[in-house]
Amino acid sequence: MNDSSRPPRSASGSRLGPWGWIALVVLALFLAAAIWYAIWAWGRMSGVEISTAGWIFLVAGVFFTILVGGGLMALLFYSNRTGRDF
Repeated sequence: MNDSSRPPRSASGSRLGPWGWIALVVLALFLAAAIWYAIWAWGRMSGVEISTAGWIFLVAGVFFTILVGGGLMALLFYSNRTGRDF
């Protein structure tokens, strides 16, 4: 099959261009720097402890953040599927 008989590729099906790869590399470097800083800061806080209430609120905060994010993504998916997006 030659290239002239293929249908044109849509924007969503196109491959990642050079600027996309650069953006991914920069984001990966930011992630690596954040992980390094978190490990470094954790090691420097040898005398700091979190109380039981602190752990409870930390877990509750993570849970509700994921719950709200998942709910918003579900609403976005639903509105897209039902044609309510503009």
